[in-house]
Amino acid sequence: MTDNKTLYPSTADTQKGTEIADHPVEVGHGGEWHQQDPGAPRMTTAQGTPVSDDQNTLTGGERGPSLLEDFHLREKIFHFDHERIPERVVHARGYGAHGYFECTNPIPELTSANPFQEAGKRTPTFVRFSTVAGNKGSFDLARDVRGFAVKMYTEDGNWDLVGNNIPVFFIQDAMKFPDLIHSVKEAPDRAFPQAQSAHDNFWDFISLMPESMHMMQWVMSDRAIPRSFRFMEGFGVHTFRFVNAEGKSHYVKFHWKPKLGLQSVVWDEAVKINGADPDFHRRDLWDAIQNGDFPEWELGLQIFDDEFADKFDFDVLDATKIIPEEDLPIRVVGRLVLDRTVDNFFAETEQVAFCTQNIIPGIDFTNDPLLQGRNFSYLDTQTKRLGGPNFTHIPINAPRCPFHHFQQDGHMAMHNPTGRANYEPNSWAQGGPRPDPKAGFKSHPTETPGPKRRLRPESFADHYSQARQFYISQTPVEQDHIANGFAFELSKCVVADIRNRILSHLQLVDEGLAAKVADALGHDLPAPATPARAPVDLKVSDKLSILKNGPDSFKGRKMGILVSDGMDKTIFDALVDAVTAEGGMVEIVAPKVGGVTASNGEVVEANQKVDGGPSVLYDAVALVLGKEGAEKLGKMLPGKDFVSNAHGHCKFMAMTADAEPLMKATGLTDPDGGMMTLKSPSDAPAFVQACRAVRFWDRAA
Repeated sequence: MTDNKTLYPSTADTQKGTEIADHPVEVGHGGEWHQQDPGAPRMTTAQGTPVSDDQNTLTGGERGPSLLEDFHLREKIFHFDHERIPERVVHARGYGAHGYFECTNPIPELTSANPFQEAGKRTPTFVRFSTVAGNKGSFDLARDVRGFAVKMYTEDGNWDLVGNNIPVFFIQDAMKFPDLIHSVKEAPDRAFPQAQSAHDNFWDFISLMPESMHMMQWVMSDRAIPRSFRFMEGFGVHTFRFVNAEGKSHYVKFHWKPKLGLQSVVWDEAVKINGADPDFHRRDLWDAIQNGDFPEWELGLQIFDDEFADKFDFDVLDATKIIPEEDLPIRVVGRLVLDRTVDNFFAETEQVAFCTQNIIPGIDFTNDPLLQGRNFSYLDTQTKRLGGPNFTHIPINAPRCPFHHFQQDGHMAMHNPTGRANYEPNSWAQGGPRPDPKAGFKSHPTETPGPKRRLRPESFADHYSQARQFYISQTPVEQDHIANGFAFELSKCVVADIRNRILSHLQLVDEGLAAKVADALGHDLPAPATPARAPVDLKVSDKLSILKNGPDSFKGRKMGILVSDGMDKTIFDALVDAVTAEGGMVEIVAPKVGGVTASNGEVVEANQKVDGGPSVLYDAVALVLGKEGAEKLGKMLPGKDFVSNAHGHCKFMAMTADAEPLMKATGLTDPDGGMMTLKSPSDAPAFVQACRAVRFWDRAA
């Protein structure tokens, strides 16, 4: 008999686990990883079977598929998938909308997939955006990866392209996914921090996983704090296959390109937006659709063959790597439009079940070990979360095409096979559905040679080259933001050894970046990490920068106009007209939400009270004030904050001459190139045209 002390050790027995081990830790690549700790207990499965390798899934050959017999992977992911009910373990905070995918450039020569067969063909679609780490009640502007999951209701069944707004991932093998999420979630002994990665557990894990270094450049960049779902890219992350009607295969990577261009916020804005409006992204998507300003993305493809894959510098099955668009240009084949909000959030957005294994004829998988693990995991997750195997009966998950099978009963079954036959093969005349050898789904016949082994292929071993490429591809402003992101997050780590390990990795990414972060932390630079494979220098890729791919108009953006009694109504009207003509939106902010009385006696209603509508909510601001109103606002902290935050966040600013007292109160008496005085109504169009650049980054310098 096992005593309770053995099963449930006391706090004293486990307390030493809260400290950083003082024994040497060897950080290697793939199967070469090991941690030297003679006193550590032997890792086992839940059944007590000793574990030899906790880093790599059992595969058929070095680059072969993951094997179903890997009981350690199965048990580990099975338990992870069932940790939370009913909330999603990851991507819990999400927001969705209906729309359609329209094919603009058919590609039947590449794939038999139904949505790509003819120009103008529209496929109904549901899209869910999400954050990864926080719970359902967390805030929108967390520094986090954003989910970009697309469900297409095709004539051949549902196709789920379950991606992110970042094209790479933290890990190469699904075996490590539970550990990654455990590390970033709130610590189990204290249940905080929530929806943030700035803590010891996360950075401890990352510091021991060199394969994460590329992803961490993206996460510390402004990509992780997008201004809107409408202004961010989406990626399928993995390499998939296209298969045409003749059975010929090509590799494909999926890209969603926002028609409105890329845009993010700065970290100080994100913090303040979360305080002012924690539903900022949700509200933005809702308002855009309700206003008829339907969000739109182009679907771009990177299509290549085995010859390209063999010559490419990195393994196309490695989810921590990209193929730069300069090396393999995007081919646009269609557009995604979101034109309808949900009728009920729970019934649709909360109950929608995405599964990476939901593909249709013409689409197929590759042996990417992270993708293989996701295919294994998602069905299990949704079955547990939604209460049983019949979650496909929920309308948001049900196919829109006819479907027939012999699956029956189970929890909350809405429909069952009719008639006598509930099995196949059968000989009954009305015996139900039969397989279709011609039109049915067929897996592409790829070879799977090699012995069964737990290993990571050597082609996955370069963890720093593309991280360096991402960093050098950014503008100086963006590079500063990345350094600041690392410095802020690492400053929240109590244990100095964790900070030093990250600095040792950053030196292999960029010495200048490492020096900036070390200086901000007050650290001396440690010795560089020893890479499994020495990094190489890659050329700059402009497509990796947000600022190099920003908008070319103010369309879809929002201007906040701060008004007061006695304002010039003609200038106000001209500004509203100019923003509207550009396709932008206006929100009126005033000392009182009831509005103001203009100099001509007209009453203008407000959308926001000044302390409830801070400038962080807007892409540009204008101060259309009367002199007395400006003096009153200059004595109010929210009024001064409205101006000083807009200036500090490098936003374009316009003001009437009577706004001078407010500008003086905030100490901004020396205008720069991002500030314009509106002397007459004719100045309004020029200001809106300047706002197309979104930020006046010269001010940051």
